Amino acid sequence: MKEAQQEFSESDGMVARKLAALAHPARLRLLRQLGAADSCCVKDLVHRAGLAQSTVSQHLKVLVDADLVTFRPERQRSRYTINAPAVRALAGVIGQTLDHCCVGCCPPAGGDGQKDTSRRQDADARPAGHKDI
Repeated sequence: MKEAQQEFSESDGMVARKLAALAHPARLRLLRQLGAADSCCVKDLVHRAGLAQSTVSQHLKVLVDADLVTFRPERQRSRYTINAPAVRALAGVIGQTLDHCCVGCCPPAGGDGQKDTSRRQDADARPAGHKDI
């Protein structure tokens, strides 16, 4: 039996590559640190992240390849900067995807000040020790 071959848009492929680049705790940490600074060299990030220089360099390469971070050579050191427009665009795509997937079943992000009493009532009706998975 042949599997149906699925076609994915180029845009979905780019989003998936960016998300894959973020799928490591060290890269998330590095991205946050770059977001809090104007730009950093590897030495700065090694000190802040508490990781080995080779580890930081490898993770930065993944982030640069995913276009989430840019770098520019500066004498003997390269300076790394967060690619804020690319990160904002990725956040927008994620937000739109979640909004589309959660229509009618999830409370809006940040809430609107109203409490969801139906969930509380459901929880109260469950036997003690029951946990949602």
